[in-house]
Amino acid sequence: MIFHEKENIHVNQVTLKVVDMDVSLDFYTNVIGFQVWKKSSGSVSLSAGDSRPLLVLEEGGEIISSSRRTTGLYHFALLLPEKTDLADLVKRLIKMGIPLGSSDHLVSEAVYFSDPDGNGIEVYIDRPSSMWEWRDGEVKMAVDPLDFEELFRFETNSGWVGLPERTVMGHIHLHVSDLEAAKQFYCDGLGLEIVSRLGNQALFISSEGYHHHIGLNTWKGAGAPPPEESEAGLKWYDIHFPDSYSRKEAVQRIRTMGSRVWEEAGIIYTLDPSENNIRLLL
Repeated sequence: MIFHEKENIHVNQVTLKVVDMDVSLDFYTNVIGFQVWKKSSGSVSLSAGDSRPLLVLEEGGEIISSSRRTTGLYHFALLLPEKTDLADLVKRLIKMGIPLGSSDHLVSEAVYFSDPDGNGIEVYIDRPSSMWEWRDGEVKMAVDPLDFEELFRFETNSGWVGLPERTVMGHIHLHVSDLEAAKQFYCDGLGLEIVSRLGNQALFISSEGYHHHIGLNTWKGAGAPPPEESEAGLKWYDIHFPDSYSRKEAVQRIRTMGSRVWEEAGIIYTLDPSENNIRLLL
C-alpha cells in the first residue's frame, strides 16, 4: 500500500450520484462489506472500518439511470491487502449470483462487477512490485485469464466478513473524450506520469512508479459528451497531493492550460478536459 500513502499523489475517495439510496446502501454494505462512516441528509460516507471514508453515495433531486455513451466513470478500484481477502470476496460474490468479469493483469489480480446503477467496480490485489516488469519507463500489463482454482486455495474458513481495514482506493478508470487532451491535463498539468499504453485507446498514469493510479480510455468514443447533472454516476473524485506546494504548482499549471479551477468551502475543484469533476486535496 506504499503507493497510496501521503507522500504520493493518489486517488483516495470517490463520490457517486445514486438513483435509490436504500438500494445502493444495501449493495455496498451487505454485498461488498463497507461500513457506514457518516450519514447525513442525502449522503452516506462508507469506509472499510477505519477512519478514512473511501466512497460517498449521494442522492438528491431526480437522479436517473443512463445508458448513453458519455464520459465519466469506467470503474473505481478497491485494493485489498491480502490474497485471502480477494478469494473470500470472490467466493461470496459468486454465491450471491453477482455477474463477474476477471483478469490477471500481471501486476495484479482483479475481478469486475457493477453496482445497481451500473457503476463499474474493480476489486483487486497487487502482486509485489518487485515482480513487475518495467521496460523504457513503462510497466508490462496484460489481460490474461484469472486462475480461480489457484485463487481459491487462499480461501479462509471464516469466509468474507467485510472489507478489511487496510483496504484503499487503489485507482480510478475514466472514460474521456480526447486521450491527448487528457494526457496533457493529468501529466503535464497535475504531474502524473504515463506508465502504460493500450494503442491509441487507453493510457495508464501514476506517481512514484505505481502501475496506475488513474486509467483513461476513449472506449465510449472520441468526442463523447459528458453526462447530464441528472444522470447517476461519478459526481467527483479526490486526488491527494503530498503537500501544499505540489498542489499549488499543479493548480498553476492547469490554470495556464485554461482549465477551470474554483474553490468552495476551502476545497479546490477542477474539471478535466472531459468534464470529470475532481477535488484537489492535501
